[in-house]
Amino acid sequence: MPEDPEDIGHLTRLFDALGAEDAEGWAESEVEEGLPQLARFRFLRAVWQDIDAWSTTAPQWVAAYRRDGVAGGAVERAVRLGLTADELGEIAREVARETAFALLQGLDDPDRGDEPDEVAGRLPGWFLGEKSARGGPTGRILDALHEDLNEVEPQTPTRTEGDGA
Repeated sequence: MPEDPEDIGHLTRLFDALGAEDAEGWAESEVEEGLPQLARFRFLRAVWQDIDAWSTTAPQWVAAYRRDGVAGGAVERAVRLGLTADELGEIAREVARETAFALLQGLDDPDRGDEPDEVAGRLPGWFLGEKSARGGPTGRILDALHEDLNEVEPQTPTRTEGDGA
């Protein structure tokens, strides 16, 4: 991308519209370092929407799991022991966050699995690539996404940096 203030301004507005806390910092990084930061932020934002759904929709999924579901018995026992849907939602959200982090690490390092020694170094890998707004590949790779997962975590009135959530 060409380095000119209009590009940073345009990117800053896009990051701001997506809810980035440091929209200008993300935009400057994209322009100055040539990193696909807007694609990274957008992807991680989508990951967080899925993670947060476990806590924001807890009353619905707890009720559904109590009626039917593979974890129905465990959810029913937890509710009988006094856990609220909100508490179960926070547990599920944290499990989802840990799972997303591990998945993003695995995307970056496919060899961290437990493949047998006889196939080590002979298996294909993968990567996540950026596409332009028109849908074509840009050639830029979104790597080390796990490093920014927690940085992109949305801040809500009930979840602030100081409460440990």
